Amino acid sequence: MQTNSLSQPNIKTQLRALFVIARKDWKVFWRYPLNAVSNILQPIIWITPVYFMGKAFSTNGQAVGFAQYSGTGDYMSFILLGTVLSNFILTVFWGMGYALKEDMDMGVLESNWLTPVSRILILVGRTLASLLTTTITSLIMLVIAGALFGFKPTGNTLAAFLTAIPMLLGLYGFGFAFAAIVLLMREANTLVDVSSFLVQGLSGANFPVKSLPYWLIPISLMLPLTYGFDAVRGFLLNTSTILPLQTEVALLIIFMFVMLWFGAWVFYKVERRVRTLGTLGQH
Repeated sequence: MQTNSLSQPNIKTQLRALFVIARKDWKVFWRYPLNAVSNILQPIIWITPVYFMGKAFSTNGQAVGFAQYSGTGDYMSFILLGTVLSNFILTVFWGMGYALKEDMDMGVLESNWLTPVSRILILVGRTLASLLTTTITSLIMLVIAGALFGFKPTGNTLAAFLTAIPMLLGLYGFGFAFAAIVLLMREANTLVDVSSFLVQGLSGANFPVKSLPYWLIPISLMLPLTYGFDAVRGFLLNTSTILPLQTEVALLIIFMFVMLWFGAWVFYKVERRVRTLGTLGQH
């Protein structure tokens, strides 16, 4: 009976392990406080040239061409909101994919996975602290950037927040599948950089997807994150949305359930495969 309880811990034990992992990562992050400063300043540095470029191409202070694509001339609020949401995309990709690579390099992946805790919960635990720190640093970044460049949300903040929840939860499905690829290829840096860049670019993180070349627009419309960015901006900035807002929210909820199931299925499939081949701890 004791062996059975150890091999199949209850929910309380699983959740305790989840938060122990998150607390460890939280402590490690704040051992290097310049990480937080970097997370705040880097996005501001990246979007500063965009601000001045937009000013240069504006007519009488109005980004007329941008407004024709997006339904708003407030291009900085559009970009700032996309930057904040992109931070969470990077958090999930780096939190899951790079965490596995770190454990491989340190030679502790196999020993960690010998614990009677769900592999999925271990992956989620590696992102919880990052999500909290990303939330804190993104809010500070938004306040500073808003003071420098202007941030004028005119819509429903609560609706935008609630819309972002299924988008971010569905993103975990992407993260599970991405972690499976890292297990197979035993490489994270290039995979994270390329995949996160493509996902952000094709989903319209920093520009309206309608401005993409016509042959890329169908690919963009197949990404559920496209509707997440679009719906959040529609609620908060009153932009013109690709589909009616109710339709986009429904798609995000469907995407959340489908991607969580699919990502977990892919991860467990690959995890069994690498354990069978004996390549789990290789790097």
